[in-house]
Amino acid sequence: MSPTPGRDRARAAGGREAAPDGGAGRAALRGGGLLVLGGLLLLLTVVSTWVGTKDTSLAEVWRALWSDDGSYTTEVIRELRLPRTMVGLMAGAGLGAAGAIMQSLTRNPLADPGLLGVNAGASAAVVFGLGVVGVSGYPTLVWFSFVGAALTTVVVYVLGSSGRGGASPVRLALAGAAISASLSGLIAGLTVFDAATYDYLRFWMVGSLAGRSSDLVPQMLPFVTVGLAIALLLARPLNALALGDDLGRALGARIARTRLLGVVAVTLLTGTATAAAGPIGFVGLVIPLVARWFTGPDLRWVLPYSMLLAPCLLLGADIVGRVVLPRGELEVGAVTAVIGAPVFIAMVRRRKEVSL
Repeated sequence: MSPTPGRDRARAAGGREAAPDGGAGRAALRGGGLLVLGGLLLLLTVVSTWVGTKDTSLAEVWRALWSDDGSYTTEVIRELRLPRTMVGLMAGAGLGAAGAIMQSLTRNPLADPGLLGVNAGASAAVVFGLGVVGVSGYPTLVWFSFVGAALTTVVVYVLGSSGRGGASPVRLALAGAAISASLSGLIAGLTVFDAATYDYLRFWMVGSLAGRSSDLVPQMLPFVTVGLAIALLLARPLNALALGDDLGRALGARIARTRLLGVVAVTLLTGTATAAAGPIGFVGLVIPLVARWFTGPDLRWVLPYSMLLAPCLLLGADIVGRVVLPRGELEVGAVTAVIGAPVFIAMVRRRKEVSL
């Protein structure tokens, strides 16, 4: 008889493995799933670098990756498609991990950085930097995005935990919805009165990977790397936290430190992804649910699966957006919404898939 999700979580939090036969079989199956996802992500990376408005062959892509012959084809691949693909990889991994952490911290399977206002906070800060302060360029805007994401996270958590009983999933969701609505009004007001800011934000607010320069990749890399490393290190403490504060402490988890580091990881990952690609929705919400459907509640598996599934979704949506229209492109944020909404509705209708 297979262990219950609660027993799996307790074993993961307490450092004990499951029964040898069933545990080894499940671990091998989950490990095989990671290999399959890794192969799929590699395939999508190749296709993303290959497909575009200009017809290119795989041989041309291969040559362009290893040598710069000065041709127009090489320039398109090295300066447009490859940076676009790398930004999609990092933004997707960050959003997937941030969503899994947020759902675990709030014990709410329907939570993500967007629903709790983190995306709105990062977006509002970027809009403020563009329209009021007058800054431009990713190195500066990313700090505005970080500050906005961090402040919004703190405000939502304070509002959601105030009053008798402390923080609860319902309170946090309501606080996030209220803050998101307020910040959406602020964003609308700033863009209406500043035509230049509105022009810049028209596609950015939808969520897009197009037009990202090669300089953006090394600027994103340290923030995403640190955020993902923190997320992976928090897997076991978050497993303990999911059992409740009292039992988590009994298992050795440091509750306050775990929550603080979780907020730091979500801020780093969401702030970087939002500053680079705009507020892309549904990725941080749907991907952890899908990952949990495959792996169960153990975050030692949910987080790696989310880090691979999310960039698969983002790159796949970006590829579809390039080819679905006869002329022009459909922004990746619109495609993820079209794909994510039906999946989300289907999984919500099946309670087992969304239980933490």
